Amino acid sequence: MIWQDLARQALPREPVALITVLATEGSAPRGPGARMVITAGAMAGTIGGGRLEHQLVAQARAILAHPAGTWRVQDYPLGPLLGQCCGGRVRVMVERLADAAWFDAPTLTILREGAVERVALGERPAMAIPARGPLPAPGFTFAEPQDGPRLPLMLFGAGHVGRAIAGRVEGLPLSLGWYDSRTDYDRPGVVVAPDDELVACAASAGGDHAVLILTHDHGLDYRLTAAALRSRARFVGLIGSATKRARFLARLRSEGVDAARLTCPIGIPGISGKEPDTIAIAVLAQLLSLPMTAAMEQAA
Repeated sequence: MIWQDLARQALPREPVALITVLATEGSAPRGPGARMVITAGAMAGTIGGGRLEHQLVAQARAILAHPAGTWRVQDYPLGPLLGQCCGGRVRVMVERLADAAWFDAPTLTILREGAVERVALGERPAMAIPARGPLPAPGFTFAEPQDGPRLPLMLFGAGHVGRAIAGRVEGLPLSLGWYDSRTDYDRPGVVVAPDDELVACAASAGGDHAVLILTHDHGLDYRLTAAALRSRARFVGLIGSATKRARFLARLRSEGVDAARLTCPIGIPGISGKEPDTIAIAVLAQLLSLPMTAAMEQAA
């Protein structure tokens, strides 16, 4: 379970605390934006660091007894006092959450006396919080940190392999859009739409996107592949055999489609198993090996 899910499920039934890494310096287990959600009986997410995390979880549990909006910011040198040898330092905020409305969009955070106010960032200039210097006091304003860049992934197909891939995305630096055209595959998280809409979606892939194509229909697979290759997508992956690859390449050439970016078969070399779980792990490892783009770094 990711931290957002636990927070949404628990609020407003019970108190919820949030731990956020605001800034780091030197070697640190997680970067700015790493978060954990803590309730009286559960936790989700991680900020890493062993003793550091253990100590902050205890503080988060203590803050559950305080009013919603209570917050504190602390600095932690990662040295002998924490039984660690990283040598870096982290600045962390622990708060009792008041709401979950801000989770899905960049926000401007304003620390108030006894409250944390978050508003849409929009075009407002805002500095990231520093790792050193005086601790933030009421009135301090900063851009809410994001937990590293995420690769936007368009996944077409909700069959066995598609479900195996989607089921392992949680906790990885991927942002998943999952699509299928079969109305009886209306599973949680899947956008069900007609074939033509899925093809239009593939054609809209941006330059930082990865596209994976593994539907139930070879004809739809081809249309999606051609559309994705005509887009600016940085990675276009197609599930299939050598025969399927040869047929698709011949047809793409005849239609004047540049297939240089096509990856088929998918998955890192050397993993030959055909079980859905094996394919999923090989494909996700392949996606995680892609370098970050400038757009992903900027979004982070």
